[in-house]
Amino acid sequence: MKTSAFLYPWDVLGDPDAPTRIADLGVRQVTLASAYHSTRALTPRHPKHRIVTAEYASVLYPPSELYWRGRELSPYAAGSWAPGDAFGRAADALAAAGLDIHSWVVLAHNSRLGAEHPGTSVVNAYGDRYPWAPCIAQPRVRAFLAALAAEAAVRPGALGTELESCGWYGLAHLHAHDKLAGVALDDTAQYLMSLCFCPSCAQGYAELGLDDGELRARVRGALEPVWRGGTVGASGTELLAATLGFRAGAARALQEAAVAAVRGRGGAEFQVLLHADPRAWRSGANAGVDAEHVLGLADGVVVPCTGGPELLEPFVAVGCEGAVVAANLTVVSGMGGRPLSLADDAAWAVALGATELRLYHAGLASDADLEAVRRAGVAG
Repeated sequence: MKTSAFLYPWDVLGDPDAPTRIADLGVRQVTLASAYHSTRALTPRHPKHRIVTAEYASVLYPPSELYWRGRELSPYAAGSWAPGDAFGRAADALAAAGLDIHSWVVLAHNSRLGAEHPGTSVVNAYGDRYPWAPCIAQPRVRAFLAALAAEAAVRPGALGTELESCGWYGLAHLHAHDKLAGVALDDTAQYLMSLCFCPSCAQGYAELGLDDGELRARVRGALEPVWRGGTVGASGTELLAATLGFRAGAARALQEAAVAAVRGRGGAEFQVLLHADPRAWRSGANAGVDAEHVLGLADGVVVPCTGGPELLEPFVAVGCEGAVVAANLTVVSGMGGRPLSLADDAAWAVALGATELRLYHAGLASDADLEAVRRAGVAG
């Protein structure tokens, strides 16, 4: 059972003990961030710092000027949190400890892109922009994300990649001083608040026979009871069904473009996995996918399983021989993880068909959490 631990380059750089510490967990592989969104991250064992603030979404290596020349959109180089080829230096140190390296690439989650190019962002039915969420229905956004996937995935020393946010992003988003919890939103309300109404999406709805202005009004009407403490009811379910075909098609187009771009640069032997949720209407880091489509496209999926492994079942049911179905288990107790129950959770996931495990996140976990991982004996 192959197990990989997630890491950031700043977990390794400047800490000479980090590679051995990770190898001692028993894992064979590290999934190392090469393109990542803005974050504030704890580094509980680092000899030089405890908090790293990545101020904006960036690539954690020097982007190629030649590769990006003439493109409308391009990535941002990291600042002091990951200077120069931070990915490459961390990958070399981890490889020297006997660990395989796979890149970890975040795609449709980029607040700086939305701030500097507001026309690229998702716009909800009320006209509010989500700068963190690029609209993947826009051809220029898809082209940028596919190009980013290829460059950020195929880094020297990487044997494969995991593409996160390879689909729609929407309302749900951790944000500084967040004040969105005042009204509870169920899955349907979240979906309606994540629908985009930019010109590209308006055209897509029109192709389904849906008028953009009328659709906006219907979405706002369906959501009105939610703001009074109620639910969207049947009208919201109908709107989800009416728009999902277009949304799912846009997600498939991005996934096909991104995987093709990575394969074109990395070759047939370079493994490509997608962080995925089998519920096609879901948006976020684990983008909603069609299980059969994505397993016919990529080498496999990484599936969120901290709350239980049930989401594995649609992927396992496809029965795609040789496909990776990796169960992603949070091992940071302070983030809702269950490191003390890791052995049982892993066994449950394997019983449902998981072929590999992912541990989120070895750099963020406390010493006690990492000790629980070692004792669980599930790494390999």
